[in-house]
Amino acid sequence: MARRGFLAEIQRQARVAARDAERQKRVAVKEHQAAIRRVEKARKAEERQRAQAARAREAARKQAEKEAREAHVAAMQAEVEELNLGLAETYDEIDNLLAATLGVDDYVDLESLRREVEHPPFDRADLEQAIPAPVLIPDPEEPVLETPPPPRGFFRRKQRHAARIAAAESAYANARAEWEVQKESRQAQREIAQAEHQRAESERAEMLERERARYQSECDEREAEVAEHNLAVDTLIANLAYGTVEAVQEYVSIVLANSVYPKQFMAEHSCEFEPSTAELRMRVLIPGPSSVPAVKAFKYTRSTDQITSTTLPKRSMKERYAGAVHQVAIRSLHEVFEADRRGLIKAISLELGTETIDPATGQMTYVPFIAVAVERATFVEFDLSEVVPLATLTHLNAAVSKNPYDLVAANTGGVRKR
Repeated sequence: MARRGFLAEIQRQARVAARDAERQKRVAVKEHQAAIRRVEKARKAEERQRAQAARAREAARKQAEKEAREAHVAAMQAEVEELNLGLAETYDEIDNLLAATLGVDDYVDLESLRREVEHPPFDRADLEQAIPAPVLIPDPEEPVLETPPPPRGFFRRKQRHAARIAAAESAYANARAEWEVQKESRQAQREIAQAEHQRAESERAEMLERERARYQSECDEREAEVAEHNLAVDTLIANLAYGTVEAVQEYVSIVLANSVYPKQFMAEHSCEFEPSTAELRMRVLIPGPSSVPAVKAFKYTRSTDQITSTTLPKRSMKERYAGAVHQVAIRSLHEVFEADRRGLIKAISLELGTETIDPATGQMTYVPFIAVAVERATFVEFDLSEVVPLATLTHLNAAVSKNPYDLVAANTGGVRKR
């Protein structure tokens, strides 16, 4: 019985151990599976984060590209707007060549041409300051003989005292000799420094004298130039009062030089005055048709990312150029008559044209567009703010090109011209 009970207990313990082992195995399996699930969960979370970051980067890239495209488009549109504004200003200036001068008094007060001498400050004021004297090098401190106090009493002490005195006197003699050497050396240094200072100061004074002479010479030149200019002004004023040919022509040249034209349509004037008839013969040279822009407007196309332009109709280009030609002729007459307050010029004969390449010869040739002669008394009665320039020229029996844009010359025969 005892043996069977023992065996049963062993079997029971074995079953318990087996159950415990099985339970531990199941626990280990669960923990392993849980660890696998955690790793998988972490991996998926990391993948989600990477995917989110990638989506964010892609969204940021697309946003940046969108903003860059929008900024580029805005810049191109702004450029187009600026080009169109400049084009409008150019056309406005050309279309209003006459109106631009009507609000300006073309009279030139010759007294205002006088100049006053203006001298700049002396540019070498640094030379006017004396060079500071060198710092004085002091002599070395003179040595002093220091003798020991006299002894009291014993003979041997007197002997030692005498030896000390001899040593002190010897040291003093050596110090004195060294002091003399240093004193002489410093005196030499002072003399060298003083000589160098005197040399530098002498050079400064000489340079200052040269620079003052140069400055005075420049002042004299300016004064002579201004005096010559003012004398020329005085001569012009005096001669203009007498109505001399040269003075009248110079005054008219000054008036016309003051006339401001747009840079796209600059006009050049030349003239001759005939005193016997008090008539001014004037020639006006203007740019050719190619100087006037032919663009109607600029535009930006997104699909091609290009700025392009549309061309004006040929009729518009012809009308604008012809209008400019007519306006310059009337403007030139107006400016001269208005500036001549003394009425020295009784009449003007004007010819206006351009220079171009002759397709037949390949040589530069002059093409006249307008020839007109007008009396002062007639012209000053016109209200130029209300006129149509071509109608005014027709009223004055001017010879006018029918198509200046295509370089068709006017029939200038029979009209007084230069």
